[in-house]
Amino acid sequence: MSSTVLQGLRRVLLPVTLLLAVMVTLGMLVTRVFAGSWPFTLEPGVNSGLAAERTSGWNDVSLVFSTLASTQMIVVVTVLVALFLRLRLHRWREPLFLCAAVSAQALIFLLTTMAIDRRRPAVEQMDVSPPTSSFPSGHTSAAVALYLGIGLLLVLRARSTPAKVAWGSLLLLVPVGVALTRMYRGMHHPSDVVASFVNGGTCVLIMARAFLDRGIRWGRSMLSPGQAADADRGVVGQPAAS
Repeated sequence: MSSTVLQGLRRVLLPVTLLLAVMVTLGMLVTRVFAGSWPFTLEPGVNSGLAAERTSGWNDVSLVFSTLASTQMIVVVTVLVALFLRLRLHRWREPLFLCAAVSAQALIFLLTTMAIDRRRPAVEQMDVSPPTSSFPSGHTSAAVALYLGIGLLLVLRARSTPAKVAWGSLLLLVPVGVALTRMYRGMHHPSDVVASFVNGGTCVLIMARAFLDRGIRWGRSMLSPGQAADADRGVVGQPAAS
């Protein structure tokens, strides 16, 4: 195994392991240490207030956002976007980055729910509860990793500041909408979705550093010299030409 691959693995495995430890620690603090302290004592009131404000219109809107972050949709969108990136850019950096970010958050989510046992909010739940803990929100974490990851790639390739702001804002709105939706539908506490932003957002940062960095040449041995030169242009802070 080459030194560049080993360096890349260190950039992935160590940070992801540390993030898992952080997520489990946060879960213990929220559910055990500070469960009876402010601001976590406010969460039941927030949950009840959101449930009391449900209307047929908002129910439909919340279903749309919740569907955007369902497991099936996340898998389909990730695969399709990764294939598009590979065919459009003719390099592996961006597809690997997106797939790795989504996969890492899913692994951390599953392991965290195995360590942290938290009940769903004590309100009527509009969805069937999956057999996982309420902490953290899997829908929110996946939405952050996928849509924020896509947004980062679009921002890096945009040539103008207004375009960067527009793409970044648009893709950030999706995970925010998903987070609000999961609370509205009675599936998660506010701290669950906040922790999910930590999980998904950090995974995007970790994988951006590992896969979009010029110093890490993932898959270079599989590329021709011309393709390898093209791959070097797809780096953080240096958008590749369209």
